Amino acid sequence: MYNRALIDERISIISSSIKRLSLLAQLPREKFCRDEDAIDIAENRLRRALEAVFDLGRHLVVKAGWGIPHDYRSVIDLLAQSKVLPADFAQRIVGMAGYRNRLIHDYNKITPEELYEIVQTRLTDFESFQRYVVEFLEQP
Repeated sequence: MYNRALIDERISIISSSIKRLSLLAQLPREKFCRDEDAIDIAENRLRRALEAVFDLGRHLVVKAGWGIPHDYRSVIDLLAQSKVLPADFAQRIVGMAGYRNRLIHDYNKITPEELYEIVQTRLTDFESFQRYVVEFLEQP
């Protein structure tokens, strides 16, 4: 049913991205915003984590037969409808879909300040997503 290798790989990508982003979160705002390498790493790791979230979510939705997501937002919606994610958590993170699109298509409009804010305030969302997926997969 589920491809465990794909699931493990995506969780690993999310975990390694969180680890790297957590290190960047320790930098003072001014230093982060002036450091091109820190900005590039944050942008890359955030994009990778988001891609892994949506790849993993889409895999679960499709393989479980819960529907065919038409976009990234619908991946989160279908995971919530299927009780993989709590509804309140899904509402909080559904905006990740839009941010993923900004990173890919409007990359030139991403500011160091907004990246820093995300690194400071939103990494726990990735950790929670992983936890909910693992808890779902461990159910009998």
